[in-house]
Amino acid sequence: MQLNLSSQWQTILSDELQKPYFSDLMMEVEKEYQTGICYPPKGLIFSAFNYCDFSNLKLVIIGQDPYHGEGEANGLCFSVNNGVKIPPSLRNIYREINDDLDNLLMPVSGNLEHWAKQGVLLLNASLTVQKDKPNSHKHLKWNLFTDAVIQKISDEKENIVFLLWGSFAQKKGSKIDRNKHLVLESGHPSPMSANQGKWFGNKHFSQANAYLKSKNKEEINWVL
Repeated sequence: MQLNLSSQWQTILSDELQKPYFSDLMMEVEKEYQTGICYPPKGLIFSAFNYCDFSNLKLVIIGQDPYHGEGEANGLCFSVNNGVKIPPSLRNIYREINDDLDNLLMPVSGNLEHWAKQGVLLLNASLTVQKDKPNSHKHLKWNLFTDAVIQKISDEKENIVFLLWGSFAQKKGSKIDRNKHLVLESGHPSPMSANQGKWFGNKHFSQANAYLKSKNKEEINWVL
């Protein structure tokens, strides 16, 4: 399978990309796309990286796997293509942004490319999924790759904000060096978690921006 990954990230992750498991992973992914319907489209699998340069990276959000409905996934966690109905978890994210930042307008699009272009890595643990089968590529070795990405960021960058929503993301980010980065944790924005009082009121978006500002970094415009 052709590796549609930016040259900057290929350089940063060169050691990982040369490991035998990664070659096996790419062959397995190619086989999945040849024998069934998978998302996102092959050309968008690495979109999280291609929209967010390593040199400009400020913040990481960790998701589980892409949306599995037709036309939804675009390679960025929690994000959907323009024209797709905003999923419940993302709607709750928008609600928290509105409450946290005293914003009054609910976005009409669930496409989060504008976050990624500002330095937000919207990273799913698995970068692919079968149609209508959530977590169906968990058996592939995406986790090895995305764990290595998180470790690389933790080791080589400073003053990055990590937003870990729900137990899955918190386990995924357990090895982040908290002495040099800001790690914010809360419940997941899914309706089940949010309705149990584990999401709303976390104020992660204002906290993230306050931290970035304190490190002389440009804040994220969450409400474009």
